[in-house]
Amino acid sequence: MSMLKVSRRHFLAGAGALAAFPSILPATALGKGRPAPSARLNVGFIGYGTMAHDNIGNFLNNDRVQVVSVADCNKESGLYGYSAERPGGREPGRRRVNEFYAQKLNKADYNGCSVYADFRELLAKDGLDAVVISTPDHWHAVQAIWAARRGLHIYGQKPMSLCIAEGRAMADEVKKAGVTFQVGSQQRSDNYFRMACEFIRNGRLGKLQRIEVGLPGGHSLFGKKGADASLEPLPQPPPHIDFDMWLGPSRQRPFIPGLHNPLSWRANLDYSGGMITDWGAHHLDIVQWALGKDDSGPVAIENLQSDMPSPEAVFNTAANYSFEVVYAEGTRVFVSNKNPNGVRFVGEGGKEIFVTRGKLEMKPEEMMREKLGENEIRLYKSGQHERNFIDCIFSGEPTITTCEIGHRSISIAHLANIGLRLGRKQVKWDPQAERFVGDPEADKLIARGLRGPWTLDMKV
Repeated sequence: MSMLKVSRRHFLAGAGALAAFPSILPATALGKGRPAPSARLNVGFIGYGTMAHDNIGNFLNNDRVQVVSVADCNKESGLYGYSAERPGGREPGRRRVNEFYAQKLNKADYNGCSVYADFRELLAKDGLDAVVISTPDHWHAVQAIWAARRGLHIYGQKPMSLCIAEGRAMADEVKKAGVTFQVGSQQRSDNYFRMACEFIRNGRLGKLQRIEVGLPGGHSLFGKKGADASLEPLPQPPPHIDFDMWLGPSRQRPFIPGLHNPLSWRANLDYSGGMITDWGAHHLDIVQWALGKDDSGPVAIENLQSDMPSPEAVFNTAANYSFEVVYAEGTRVFVSNKNPNGVRFVGEGGKEIFVTRGKLEMKPEEMMREKLGENEIRLYKSGQHERNFIDCIFSGEPTITTCEIGHRSISIAHLANIGLRLGRKQVKWDPQAERFVGDPEADKLIARGLRGPWTLDMKV
C-alpha cells in the first residue's frame, strides 16, 4: 500500500489567513529540542465534551502544564456525558480552566484561557506546545496531521482514526514531525491489563488456545429523550453550533438531534464505527500488546456475522456482531457483543486469565501470587496515561501508546467493519502492505473521501 499523502495545498484551501503556518514555532517543535525540566508546557484542547471533561483534570493538576486555550465549534450546550448530564462547548471549557487557575493562584479575576470556534485559530497560537484532540472520530486525522505539521505534541482520543488510510497517514506524519503522540487507550496504563499481558508474554498459560473479547452492542442515545433524541432532521441547526464545521470532512447532511447531539454519532459510519471501534480500540489493543503485535496485525478476519443495518439508516453500525481475528501463527481471537466485556486468555491445562476494568481473575487462583523472574519480559509501566504523555514530551521517549501502536490496534476494528459492510464471511489482510489480499472491493474501503476544503490527496 502506498502512503496516504496529505496535501498542504488542500489544508490551506478555505482556511484563509488562518492557514499560514507561523514562522515562530515553540521550542519543542519538530523534534528540534525538548523542554527544560523546569519549563511549563502550554496545552490547548480541541473539542470540549465528554472525554475532555474526563481527562482535563489530569492536565490542570500537572504543575508542568498550563492549559491556555479551548477550541470547539459548539459555543455551549448540554447533553454531554454518558447520561446527558454535562454541559460542553468552548465556554464551559473556558470556565473550567479559568476557575481552576483562579483558585490555584488565588486570583479571582484570572482569565488566561482563550477560546476559538475554529480549531485552526488555536493551532496558529504562538507559544503552544501540545494539543489534546477530543473531537468526534471523523475529525481526528485532519486535526492531528495539521497539529503535527505545526510541530505540536498530540494527545489524541480513541478511536484514533475513522479509517485505515487515515491512521497510516497520522502515524507517518507524526514520525516525520518528530513529535510526541499519545493515543487515549488508557488501559495500557492500568496495572491489571499490564500484568495480564506480561503473564501471556512470559508463557504462564502455556500455548494459547484461544482469546475471547467482549465488546458492548446496541445503539445508545446516551440518556437523551424527547426532542433531543428525535431522528427527524431540523430545518436549521441549533444556533449554539457551527454545524458545517462540526461536519467538517464528512458529507453534508441536515442536523438530526438524535444523531448529532453528543455521543450518539458513534453509531453512524460517517463519524465513527460503532461499538466495534469504540471499545475495540481498548480491548483489541490489549490483545495486540499481549501478543507482541504492536508493529503488525492479523492476517484475516473470519466468521463475520452481524445485523448490519442499511447504509442509509441513521444508525448504520452493527448492534449485534461476532467475528474471529486470525494471526499468522494461528492464534484466534473470538470477538462478540455476547461475550463478557473484557479480554479472556485461555491456555493449556485449564489455565485462564480474564481482565477487564477493575478486575483481574486467574485460574488457578494461586497463579495470581506468581512473581516475574529476573530475566522474564516486563512491559512498559506507565501509571497515569496523561502524565506519561507529558513525561515523554520532556524526555523524548516513546509514549506507552504511540500513534503507530494506536493505528495497528484500531485497524483490526476497521477490518471487521469493512467485512461486515461488504457482507463478507471473511477477509484476508496483509499487515505489512496494509492491503487486503486479492480483494479490490475491500481495498476501496481502506480510505474515505473527504468533503470540500478538507479533502486529502489519497493514493491507496
